[in-house]
Amino acid sequence: MFGLARKLAKEGVLGLNERNAQLIMRLNPRHLYPRVDDKSITKRLALDAGLAVPELYGLIRHQGEVRDFQNIVAGRDSFVIKPAGGSGGDGIIVITGRSKRKRDNFRLANGLLITRDELEHHISNVVGGQYSLSGNPDIAMVEYCVQFDPLFSYRVLQH
Repeated sequence: MFGLARKLAKEGVLGLNERNAQLIMRLNPRHLYPRVDDKSITKRLALDAGLAVPELYGLIRHQGEVRDFQNIVAGRDSFVIKPAGGSGGDGIIVITGRSKRKRDNFRLANGLLITRDELEHHISNVVGGQYSLSGNPDIAMVEYCVQFDPLFSYRVLQH
């Protein structure tokens, strides 16, 4: 593990704490933090600037909208659910497929199956603020699941 960290550092990759201290906190005015603390705002700003970002399938802002989840993912086999105000990856669920026998069962990135009811319960927790930085109500984002090229990843780790 530490060998990999040293390799990455040698190539100029910053650790999370160093990135925060040397770049984010030092170079960004505090009043602009909400633009990056809320991923839905960050996504809108990136789109407005013409940047390529994963497609946003839908936002779930209130408990009453959790039932809209089924419509948001209709016809989609893979997607990501994430809290707009989360931190450190907490609350992110990556769906990589659906069960062939029961389309309301979704396959997690680790291969396990989860039901639609379980996903909606998770979304309800996201909206309730369980994963937000402040503990306040949050927004659940449902977006395209980026597909990584395993050959590219292998090459990066070999150098």
